[in-house]
Amino acid sequence: MKERVRILARDVMSRGHGLLERLTIELKRFDGRPQKQVREIYDTGDGAAILLYDPTRSTVVLVRQFRLPAYLKDGRDNLIEVCAGRLEGIDAQTRIVHEAEEETGYKVRHARKVCEGYSSPGSFGEKLTFFVAEYAQSDRVGPGGGLEHEGEDIEVLEVSLDEALLMIERGEIIDTKSILLLQYAKLKGLMEHNGGS
Repeated sequence: MKERVRILARDVMSRGHGLLERLTIELKRFDGRPQKQVREIYDTGDGAAILLYDPTRSTVVLVRQFRLPAYLKDGRDNLIEVCAGRLEGIDAQTRIVHEAEEETGYKVRHARKVCEGYSSPGSFGEKLTFFVAEYAQSDRVGPGGGLEHEGEDIEVLEVSLDEALLMIERGEIIDTKSILLLQYAKLKGLMEHNGGS
């Protein structure tokens, strides 16, 4: 694969919240011809996301928080999402267990990896690792809400899986990682062994 790409130039445009680079490459097309391309790549680092679900009550834990890009794009002042966070040099499972407690207030007993994927590989370097974990009301160890000094202001929501799926249909949940994990829960029947959804 690497022999298909030759990097001709790599310029750092910004080192703020993430790294923004402009790359000039020569790509060997499938028909063998070379093609020059210029692309801007934004990389804020890899992340992890988790869906907490209670199969006994057929509920899931979601969070609501402000996302500036969504606000600028269509005026949404808050998005409803699964819990997620940046890895920042820590392995995905360790990070998401910590992040879940910080954001939701629930202690995660066992996070099960579902898959990995790029969030938007055409222009972003971010790769996400997706997890699911059972929770019970007795696993609540704190209020959640995130860390104010990190700029987090998070509302914790508990809804049925069926309601969350309807929220996707109604356009109330538009975050792709959340849609993926909620649909995974439905497709894999995570609630069914207890007579849920």
